[in-house]
Amino acid sequence: MRFIAEHAGRQIGDGLVWGVEPICTVLTEHGAPIAPSTYYAARAAVPTARERRDEYLMVKISEIHARNRSVYGPRKVWMALNRAGVEVARCTVERLMSELGLVGTRRGKAVRTTLADPAAARPADLVRRKFAPLAPDRLWVADFTYVQTWSGTVYVAFVIDAYARRILGWRAAKTMHTELVLDALEQALWTRAREGSTDLAGLINHHDAGSQYTSIAFTERLAAAGVDDSVGAVGCALDNALAESVIGLFKTELIHRQGPWRTLDHVEAETAGYVHWFNTERLMEVNGDLPPVELEQAYYRHNPALAEVG
Repeated sequence: MRFIAEHAGRQIGDGLVWGVEPICTVLTEHGAPIAPSTYYAARAAVPTARERRDEYLMVKISEIHARNRSVYGPRKVWMALNRAGVEVARCTVERLMSELGLVGTRRGKAVRTTLADPAAARPADLVRRKFAPLAPDRLWVADFTYVQTWSGTVYVAFVIDAYARRILGWRAAKTMHTELVLDALEQALWTRAREGSTDLAGLINHHDAGSQYTSIAFTERLAAAGVDDSVGAVGCALDNALAESVIGLFKTELIHRQGPWRTLDHVEAETAGYVHWFNTERLMEVNGDLPPVELEQAYYRHNPALAEVG
């Protein structure tokens, strides 16, 4: 039907145009039989309620998929639609996304960047793979990854609050020296101070045994902020699994989708936009399908006394 509608009336030379009947004849001769009367009847038919509904949903699905960096699969698109007041069955979203050719992202394998300093003193593991604190600012996790660019390798460090998986601080640099992770920590501290959280007593900052994190400058900054230091086992990704998970999303949803990467500035600009979206809009299944900032806000609405203490 669509082929006939697109080609009927097209000029073919000497003032002649394609008609519906000749097109139907050619299609029939090539194994796609259709009568002109069938085409005219279909064109005159009024779309069904389901067809109109599908057209509306396809527009909404496409908008949500594009607005969320084209990383959402059917489940998250379905959740986002319902959050926006568009009630629809998950199976319908799956069907329409398939028709539209829209898919979500899939994670690749993580690559380790930890280089331990055997001479450095190592704090104890205060977390022991328990990454589900009952409130914000009870446990932060930190790690960094790398991005290959046309101008060389860029390293990106993150500090994440484990309660809602919120990225509190990040930093990109051309070297993986202590300044990289220290600057990410400083931004995390600044983020909380700006929100009124000045007393971080009882907070644990957990990371791997990389030399950047066991350096004197980093451990002294944690002590000055009243934050307890914690280090996972050498060579065991599970001991810092939450940070690995968030960084895996960063690599899958941004780095692997939007390359090639040109420079440090290019990575910084796109990471800034990604972190804002991740914190304020990305639906997290572990958060009950709430974005990280929204889950933190919900916690303090239900615990106003704790918000005032911060």
